[in-house]
Amino acid sequence: MKKSTWHKHHKWLGIVLGFFLLMFCLSGLVLNHPTLFSALNVSRKYLPASYQYRQWNQGLLRGSLKWHDHIMLYGNNGIWLTDSTATTFKDDNQGFPSGTDHRNIRGLALLPGNRLFAAGQYGLYERTGQRWTHISLPKDEDEKLCDITAKGDSLIVTSRSFVYLATPPYRQFRRIMLRPASHSDGKVSLFRTVWLLHSGAIFGTVGILFVDFIALVLLFLCLTGIAYWLLPSRNKSRWRRFLSEWHDKIGKISLVFTLFLCLTGWLLRPPALLAIASGRVPPLPFSTLDNPNSWTDRLRSLRYDAVKGDWLLYSSDGFYVLQTLQSAPQSVPVQPPVSVMGINVETQDTNGYWLIGSFSGMYIWDRATDIIADYYTHAPALPNNGMPFGTHAIAGYTNDFGEHERIADYNDGCPGLNMPPEMRTLPMSLRNVCLEIHTGRIYTFLGSGTLLYIFIIGMGIIWCLWSGWKIRHQARKAPEESEGNK
Repeated sequence: MKKSTWHKHHKWLGIVLGFFLLMFCLSGLVLNHPTLFSALNVSRKYLPASYQYRQWNQGLLRGSLKWHDHIMLYGNNGIWLTDSTATTFKDDNQGFPSGTDHRNIRGLALLPGNRLFAAGQYGLYERTGQRWTHISLPKDEDEKLCDITAKGDSLIVTSRSFVYLATPPYRQFRRIMLRPASHSDGKVSLFRTVWLLHSGAIFGTVGILFVDFIALVLLFLCLTGIAYWLLPSRNKSRWRRFLSEWHDKIGKISLVFTLFLCLTGWLLRPPALLAIASGRVPPLPFSTLDNPNSWTDRLRSLRYDAVKGDWLLYSSDGFYVLQTLQSAPQSVPVQPPVSVMGINVETQDTNGYWLIGSFSGMYIWDRATDIIADYYTHAPALPNNGMPFGTHAIAGYTNDFGEHERIADYNDGCPGLNMPPEMRTLPMSLRNVCLEIHTGRIYTFLGSGTLLYIFIIGMGIIWCLWSGWKIRHQARKAPEESEGNK
């Protein structure tokens, strides 16, 4: 193409995509440092109406627990006390750090002596008097907790990488690194590899800071490009020339890295995601993936099966079974579908059946016979088709209100359970708001088009970067060709 054509592509793509690129960079900087911004919230009244809670939807209700004369409901915005009639609710988050991220409760566990523990995603707490008290775990600061359970008088807390075990008085925890799965090939998820490459976390703090720097470079390119376009042409002799010179220099030097950042982000959302979703590759040498713990960032829940007498482990690669916590996990050959978005319900009923709920639906699992049935239709479960959402996007479950179970759908909530109207605008963490911005879900006016937002915008940004290089490349070639024709 002619230089003028490349110039038009670069100019108009930059103008059209400038706002979205700015949002990518700013939200990405927050997402790369979640604990730094964990105390900051944004009220839902400032977000699109679809982000307001309705009937305990959007993860507000994950589960419940009977405690004394109360029922505790918990989810991604803390703990709430009510009774069997669910007519009044009381905030029960005293003692938790400020910030909704610290009140994202992964589970509750009741132990002998009515000792009650709560696992937030960033810390473990015990109920003492009328408030929650933080309990120290031998974990890294940014290591997220994802599950809590009890077996006898033992308290078991699961993070994304380790299992923590304590017995009374529950102040000293033993960190357990699970053995590699019996069939482990030593490879890691291609999706996770690309994810960590995109954030820079694959090379630890240094990698994260380097990606932060590339985000700042993209911000600079975006702002200087827009400023150049906005400045009147009469300033061409000074400011426009200055902006153009530095825009070209920085763009040329950083092209490989900015393209790499855009491409890895583009691969993390559908439909490009399908190309890497099931892939497995050897871990990159000297990266955070190259470590002795084969379960790093893969654990999601650990529950004891009282009927089978073993431990049921769920990971990002599916279900495993362990006879003891020192055993090598064995992959379960027949298992219910679980969305790539993760497991939200995992409970065993009095008959020994497991209820497994995720955005792929709710299933009844009889481990003794390997029969798995759809909770709603009772038909045999169909194999997971890889899509993140099924007919029912299950976000929570409770059986503590009368004889009937109540299931919370992520979109529709739990119609049979009253929710106080003042809870509609409970805050969302700044990190979660930035995640919605970064994935494009915040642009609700796009409707179902948000699924392809990253695919389309990503291609546009990649082409914009490439066209900028072509302009510079052809500008350099022109003098060389003139010299050759003399």
